[in-house]
Amino acid sequence: MSAETILPDVAFSREQKEYLQGYFTGLACAGVVPFVGHLPDGRITNVAVPGLVNGAAEPEAPAEETVYGTPVSDLCEQELWKLEQHGLDVWDKLVQHANEDKFPDKKETFRFRYHGLFYVAPAQKSFMLRCRIPAGEMNSHQLRGLADLAEEWGGGYADITTRANFQVREIAPRNMVKCLLKLQEIGMTARGSGVDNVRNITATPTAGIDRDELIDTRPFAKALHYYILNNRDMYDLPRKFNVAFDGGGSVTTVADTNDIGFIAVRVAEGKGVEPGIYFRVELAGITGHQQFAKDSGVLVTPEQCVAVAAAIIRVFVENGDRTNRKRARLKYVIDKWGIPKYIEEVEKKLAFPLLRLPLDQCEPRTVPIQHGHIGAFKQVQRGLNYIGAVITVGRMSPKQMRRIADVAQHYGSGEVRLTVWQNLIIPNVPDHFVETVKKNLVKMGFHHSATAISGGLIACTGNAGCQWASTNTKGHAVLLARHLEKKLELDQPINIHLTSCPNSCAQHYMGDIGLLGAKVNQGGDTVEGYHVVLGGGFGEKQAVAREVFRGVAFNELPTLLEHVLKIYLAKRNRGERFVDFTRRHSVKELQELFSE
Repeated sequence: MSAETILPDVAFSREQKEYLQGYFTGLACAGVVPFVGHLPDGRITNVAVPGLVNGAAEPEAPAEETVYGTPVSDLCEQELWKLEQHGLDVWDKLVQHANEDKFPDKKETFRFRYHGLFYVAPAQKSFMLRCRIPAGEMNSHQLRGLADLAEEWGGGYADITTRANFQVREIAPRNMVKCLLKLQEIGMTARGSGVDNVRNITATPTAGIDRDELIDTRPFAKALHYYILNNRDMYDLPRKFNVAFDGGGSVTTVADTNDIGFIAVRVAEGKGVEPGIYFRVELAGITGHQQFAKDSGVLVTPEQCVAVAAAIIRVFVENGDRTNRKRARLKYVIDKWGIPKYIEEVEKKLAFPLLRLPLDQCEPRTVPIQHGHIGAFKQVQRGLNYIGAVITVGRMSPKQMRRIADVAQHYGSGEVRLTVWQNLIIPNVPDHFVETVKKNLVKMGFHHSATAISGGLIACTGNAGCQWASTNTKGHAVLLARHLEKKLELDQPINIHLTSCPNSCAQHYMGDIGLLGAKVNQGGDTVEGYHVVLGGGFGEKQAVAREVFRGVAFNELPTLLEHVLKIYLAKRNRGERFVDFTRRHSVKELQELFSE
């Protein structure tokens, strides 16, 4: 009797056949206990076959666990922390740390950011709380509540961010949970405002009131905000992700600096699609890497845009690099694949096809008003106005926050809009209250002049509150504005962006004047200074600024920029903007001009 006779349908290896020949020879020589076992396909056998354990197939060595196709052994440190415990699952640890008034270790520092709490040592031995304010829209009650939070548990101030958001600093561990609960009480949240999440969803700050806009973008920004809050997989990105909605009107939200920019356009008859208002989809803006978002060729209806955003994010979730944090942004997936392949992967996740239409088949958008978010402007609603207030480098005291809330309530509709320029807007002010609101702004230490230096001043947190920063950007920005506003008067707005590290939170490469913080040697001493880039822009003026001066100590910078602006005013063509003046000269020509 042979193995083939007993198990005719089972394929055996040479080693198994040799074993079985010996086995059956043994059976012929001696009596044995009858064997019963199971084959891998479930059939019962009376023959013990190598590769079976207790009558069942010996299990194969388990395959290594993966995260979206990446082996665990290849994951970067932060991905391992997420695998060990997700950041959304640490509420008990937050409460424990608050009760014990203790700071977190490295892992918990990362996870606490999922709740909007940033331990910012060594710059500050405390927490920073970052909110989520979709479309930058909040009411007077919320602004007062945030003022109370900053006064009672923070450092006595709050900062408007470049994502139309608020941050509160200098929070002790014992007050973490109190701050989060306070946000919930006033109808706000901080959930998912840090690390590997979709950051605050921005929208045109004049949405719904802009006379030139094509569509009110607030409903879409808020719909995406709540979709993210309620879908856990939206909190497992390889790195951070930015989304903006631009209504195509006279005020921009700088959508081309985002990972996804939805920009409203009008399509006329005869273009191969139904005429009407659509959003064009731009992808992979990341100004810290000197890259603006690129048009994808895709056209989506307003009703589709949130679903398309969700699909774009999910493709990134599944394909972003989880081994190297420096290459984990959307840009690098698209660099590898190209936009057409990325869009194909997005379309696989959608229950509807995506329209393709060349950009030049859409009507040109309204040219935005430079600094159209500052000053008084007529709204589309008859008899109403919005007034943009300059909040120097975005910093406000609780007293100022309450006074803004009072003005918005007494002379407007009780609503406040934050902008990506670290300023704010009070909408729905009747004609007869415009001058009253302006006077109130001046009394509380703000102003409404678009041509003032401080009107276009943007600064990141700086080394007073950020461990990666090399300079005191907010402090330097205030000193710079004071100097320049005393020395010269502008008749056109200028943006000056100060950022303190290459991450470029203040987007220095897109400013008329961009300042990148650096340590500079001055007379043998190391001092704080800046590299100076000129001629950046966005939207229809989109360009990466060029470096003209390198390693300028801050104590020399105000005088240098004063000279630069005076040369511009003296040598420009009539009505020429600073950005156009700098771009029609080479870097060498600019250096020669400014050395006069």
